[in-house]
Amino acid sequence: MPELILPTSRLHAAFLDCRDDWGPGLHEDGFGLGADDDVVSPDGFAAWVHQRTRLTHPAGTPCPPEMHGSPRWIVEDGQVLGGIALRHYVDDRFGHIGYGIRPSARRRGLASWALGQMLREARAALGLDRVLIPCLADNIASARTIERNGGVLEGIRHNGHNLVRRYWITLDSSLDSLL
Repeated sequence: MPELILPTSRLHAAFLDCRDDWGPGLHEDGFGLGADDDVVSPDGFAAWVHQRTRLTHPAGTPCPPEMHGSPRWIVEDGQVLGGIALRHYVDDRFGHIGYGIRPSARRRGLASWALGQMLREARAALGLDRVLIPCLADNIASARTIERNGGVLEGIRHNGHNLVRRYWITLDSSLDSLL
């Protein structure tokens, strides 16, 4: 059974296996991995994990005053299957939530499950009433995942590089009891 966990340097080899599943030159949505991030060396990986998790805080406590989020890895049987992140401050370009599932783990409902979990956290921990979730306009699987979780298409915009669908999901108070 999959679980959402905080990123950890303990899963370095499993993370690299996940990253390699995407293949060279492709972006792994949901991990916050930048082009200059060193995730290959153990020290670089530990520093990257620390940077991703340093501002996480317990639900109900005040947010630090700088941009941060709640990063999670989707893990099952010691394998990193994907990543998802809830941004605590809306970013008009990236939205509140970003996620990605490694190619070999797709079509199992993992993205929909993880998104549902993060929607509960967005409501319960941050008190949000709605969240913005964008996806590439040609990513039909992601669009369907967002729509299954209540996403309503605001429109399609050009973000400078790609066409992006922008979805809003309204969070109702019934999510509070599910966390």
